[in-house]
Amino acid sequence: MSNSFGKLFSISSFGESHGKLIGVIIDGCPAGLAITAKDIQKELNKRKPGGNPASTSRREEDKAEVLAGIFNGYTTGAPICLVIWNRDIDSSDYARTRFLPRPGHADYPSYVKYGGFGDYRGGGRFSGRITASFVMAGAIARKLLKIIRIEVMAYAVEIGGIVARDMEFDEIRHKIINNPLGCADDEATHRMIASIEEATNQGDSLGGIIEAVAIGLPAGIGEPVFDSLDAELAKGLFAIPAVKGLEFGIGFEAARKKGSEINDPFTIENDKMATNSNNAGGVLGGMSNGMPLIVRVAIKPTASIAKKQQTVNISEMKNAKIELKGRHDVCIVPRALIVVESIMAITLCDFALRAGLIPRIIK
Repeated sequence: MSNSFGKLFSISSFGESHGKLIGVIIDGCPAGLAITAKDIQKELNKRKPGGNPASTSRREEDKAEVLAGIFNGYTTGAPICLVIWNRDIDSSDYARTRFLPRPGHADYPSYVKYGGFGDYRGGGRFSGRITASFVMAGAIARKLLKIIRIEVMAYAVEIGGIVARDMEFDEIRHKIINNPLGCADDEATHRMIASIEEATNQGDSLGGIIEAVAIGLPAGIGEPVFDSLDAELAKGLFAIPAVKGLEFGIGFEAARKKGSEINDPFTIENDKMATNSNNAGGVLGGMSNGMPLIVRVAIKPTASIAKKQQTVNISEMKNAKIELKGRHDVCIVPRALIVVESIMAITLCDFALRAGLIPRIIK
């Protein structure tokens, strides 16, 4: 396995869904950053189960515990170790389906890769639960980015095929705070909730699209050609189990247009370089161009559904049926918002350190 991400600001994730704990080690964080467990908990609470109409009934406290690297309210410069103890665990249903790979899950390829020795309970290492470790690391990265005035924000723009209307960033920032789905469009939110309720009654699930933006990013961030800004961000985002696709700027729509339609003309705005449009999504040649960095993330419908499905009993190599009875999110989009934000913050923090924008000692 490869469980580490980043060069100067690097994270190493560990733990399984139904194991004793999940956690993260963060290496490369500058000394002197003021941060407490409460700061980390504030971000974790956005991912907690039960916070939206589509959430699982699993009720984990998700309380962050600092084991190393933070002393007297400040980072020490040493590796930071953060953990969450798993409390609300019920693995009984997973023992019943151990040799019945769940459609849409990593059960079968992981069984082959690790010879059946992996922790299969709740998806083990391949569960969305491991993303809580990304959020803990993201809380620290976000604090570092705040020093250089870079803001990261993610919001739902589509759930179950229902699309939110386009809005300005200032309005989005204000309206998503109290929205149960993290969507800035109230009218679309009502229809999304109705669609979620319908899927719940049918024993099914829904996917959606998250849009994430970084504002305040200076031009020239990124390390072409293989550590380009968009490539590294894509790598981090694809580590989120439910992610199936990404678009920067207008993305695939660029393939259907002419160069004259999608090029972003340069101009001077408030004595600074800018562009009249942002079809590129803030990235040119693998580097930031000073405009908002915009990426859309496609989240697949939750693979665990209550409907009976076709599978194979791999211990007997016979066709079989599977019906899942565990606790699952009907739509993971609302809880994934903070995870997408965290991966973006971690990636940008690493690049900012590599560019020398963040000092090694915070004073």
